Amino acid sequence: MTDIQTHEDFLPHRGKLFHFEGWAGTLTLAEVEVRHGVQRPGSAHPPFTLVFHGPRDNVMPEGFYAAKAGADGPSFAFYIIPIHTPARDRQDYQAVFN
Repeated sequence: MTDIQTHEDFLPHRGKLFHFEGWAGTLTLAEVEVRHGVQRPGSAHPPFTLVFHGPRDNVMPEGFYAAKAGADGPSFAFYIIPIHTPARDRQDYQAVFN
C-alpha cells in the first residue's frame, strides 16, 4: 500500500488476525484509536493508533514489520511496539500513525 494510510483503512480489519513477516506468531487487531484534536497543522488526517493483542508467551520484539490482514487480505507496513497491559493472558502492541 503506497497511499497515506488513515484509520478508515483499518476499520474493516478489527478482530482479524495479522501475520507478520519474520515472526512466527499472529496478532489480532483489537482497536483503532483516533486522536481527534491533536492533528498537526497542514496534516489532512488525524493521528491514530492501532492496538493489537498477542500471546503472552511469545513477545514480538519492537521493530518494523510487513504484515498481512488475514489469509487473503491486504498487506501493510508497521512499526510495532510492545506495550504494558494489565491483562495476564496476553501481550498488547501498538502501531502509531502521526
